[in-house]
Amino acid sequence: MEREYSQTEFYPGTNGEISNSITKSWTEQALECYSIGCDCKKCSLKNGNYSFVCQMPKVIDILISAIGKPRMDMA
Repeated sequence: MEREYSQTEFYPGTNGEISNSITKSWTEQALECYSIGCDCKKCSLKNGNYSFVCQMPKVIDILISAIGKPRMDMA
């Protein structure tokens, strides 16, 4: 089943690939996403009314595979 895309949603033109620049270390946003279990309803960015489709769950998976789970006292 194909998904219908809203004109207000932004899908990056990267063929689904995540930039390696955001998968090298645990950023503040990545730590927040990890700590809330990737629950977009709890995310601080949701209040900004951004029109992009969040890629952070994919980033979290890559970070865990590449460098391991974060120490939550890192933030």
